[in-house]
Amino acid sequence: MINLKGKVAVITGSGRGIGRSVAEKLAEAGANIVISDILVEAGEATAKEVAEKYNVETLFVESNVTNSESCVALAKATMEKFGRVDILVNNAGITRDGLFMRMKEANFDLVIDINLKGAFNTTQAFYRTMTKQRTGSIINMASVVGLMGNAGQVNYSASKAGLIGMTKSLAREAAKRNVRVNAIAPGYIESEMTNVLSPEAKEMMMRNVPLEVMGTPEDVANAVLFLSSDLSSYITGQTISVNGGMIMQ
Repeated sequence: MINLKGKVAVITGSGRGIGRSVAEKLAEAGANIVISDILVEAGEATAKEVAEKYNVETLFVESNVTNSESCVALAKATMEKFGRVDILVNNAGITRDGLFMRMKEANFDLVIDINLKGAFNTTQAFYRTMTKQRTGSIINMASVVGLMGNAGQVNYSASKAGLIGMTKSLAREAAKRNVRVNAIAPGYIESEMTNVLSPEAKEMMMRNVPLEVMGTPEDVANAVLFLSSDLSSYITGQTISVNGGMIMQ
């Protein structure tokens, strides 16, 4: 069993969804958790429930990843409470889908700002601390769409492909300080959005998935747990696909 006792994990966009599942999985392994989200009510509830369920220390910090000062404040609050950071999960992200011909510039910019620049801002806020510690694991939540593209998601695909590129480049810089940087590329994952799909729509989606099932947030969280632990100590600069075989590398 993976033991993260004494470690401190910061997860952006962790008030709900995959981010919350990641927080619970790392807390279950013993890590203290910093919940970061722009959604205050959801973030506070998650922090409280995770602390009570897993008997770990938690902290909620309202944070906007598109604002570098907000990210610096997140790092400051983390250091004031815990004095260190071992794991950073850049999970905050959005979609604003639309065909390229009709895509508004504002929707392109917003997706890039949150999904890509948001990861840049947050990582930069914590990076100096990790390099001084000479230990740390940075995990970027990419997407299978960043590897294969998808019609109607030019902005989202560009943001996730950029995040994969950032992962590789930073991994080369950070390695000399014993900081690892990896990405996870989820495929079709059960969510509030997929729950409203008809059985026919889900069946059509699964035709592209050899395992013929949709993944769960816990499947993604398990990959984060692995990359957070010493079991992955010789892995950096990689993108781990969690997609049921939808795309094979």
